Amino acid sequence: MDPSALNSPELERFLSLLLLKDSNLIGYLIWFDNLGDGVSGKFSAKEVYFLKEEKERAMVNEMVAKLTSACWDKCITSAPGSKLSSSESSCLSNCAHRYMDMSLIIMKRFQSMN
Repeated sequence: MDPSALNSPELERFLSLLLLKDSNLIGYLIWFDNLGDGVSGKFSAKEVYFLKEEKERAMVNEMVAKLTSACWDKCITSAPGSKLSSSESSCLSNCAHRYMDMSLIIMKRFQSMN
């Protein structure tokens, strides 16, 4: 969805905050998501949909960044050549799978607590 198609002043203020505090993007989007029913009076359905898409995109980007950082530091111990060795490739693959598995376990645990 094209954000320029959205006209809400509240949305513009919200997005300007996001641009200023992009390191807290997910926090702002979670804050927005937690507004619940109060959102319907302030934002249109298109705006809510757009912001939820942005939240999902930000969460995926954050997960990829964390996974890449953790697995790269663990598996690539020397300067990489033009191609990963089989052990580096295997390590990265295993690390990514473990990271995703643990993320799901943690997420399910938090969901069961609520």
